[in-house]
Amino acid sequence: MAGIDLEVAEGEIYGFLGPNGAGKTTTVRMLCTLLRPTGGQATVAGHDVLADSAGVRRAIGVALQEAALDPLMTGRELMRLQATLHGLSKREGRTRAERLLDRVGLVDAADRRVGTYSGGMKRRLDLATALVHEPRVLFLDEPTTGLDPVSRLTIWEEVRKLNDEGTTVFLTTQYLEEADQLADRVGIIDEGSMAAEGTPAALKAEVGSPHLDLALPDGDSSRAGEVLSQFGTVGEGENGFVTVTLRDGAIGVAPVVRALDEAGIAVASLDLVQPSLDDVFVAKTGRRLEGDDAAEPVLAPAA
Repeated sequence: MAGIDLEVAEGEIYGFLGPNGAGKTTTVRMLCTLLRPTGGQATVAGHDVLADSAGVRRAIGVALQEAALDPLMTGRELMRLQATLHGLSKREGRTRAERLLDRVGLVDAADRRVGTYSGGMKRRLDLATALVHEPRVLFLDEPTTGLDPVSRLTIWEEVRKLNDEGTTVFLTTQYLEEADQLADRVGIIDEGSMAAEGTPAALKAEVGSPHLDLALPDGDSSRAGEVLSQFGTVGEGENGFVTVTLRDGAIGVAPVVRALDEAGIAVASLDLVQPSLDDVFVAKTGRRLEGDDAAEPVLAPAA
């Protein structure tokens, strides 16, 4: 790795993006004390990863992409074992295990062997085991890779709840939509170095402004251009569309429609095009993120 410099604030969700081989997993493994750094300095929850690795491990929960779950044990047995490994009393371990199994929706399957669980159930169980000792920081390494849209949405909802309760979340993902939905800030790593960092909104604003694509009747384009110029830069898009960049973003749509109507110009269709994290990723790295193309779209609930 060429070296990265990042800081995650307490109580935030930090999305860590990058193509395969960029250094995401290496970074996470060093922060989780699973891999010894060869240089530099890192602290997690106030503990130095080299000088106080035990302190780091007590403060963090980790759910890696490949869940290390014994397929012959039941979900309840695994939860209680994890509690014991973290030094919890038998009584407290049972209490937390039951509470977390209920939280991730696995009570009905708790006495089934993990080998019979679906991929989504295994991810939820892995998340529950990472929370049994109530960590301050939760590391999630591509937690929804390969899951169906419903399972992905379930994981998203749980991550939001955990963060609302004060847990700091360090999320690595190949799904740009996931980072856009969940992260307070995003860092993009490329070839071992940080290519960009900021809030999703700020990063998207760096690469472009929202614009409208309008389909107009033949012969009205020139007249429409005069009307639209008061709202932003007007241009010609693909397939005969007229485009106008909206200086005020999405709130500028209604005034555009009203102005065209008052000018007697009919609009056959319009489409508001927003910059995306995919646009940011391409602008900062020169290529698209491999995993995002394969992700099925998830319709998140309205805020």
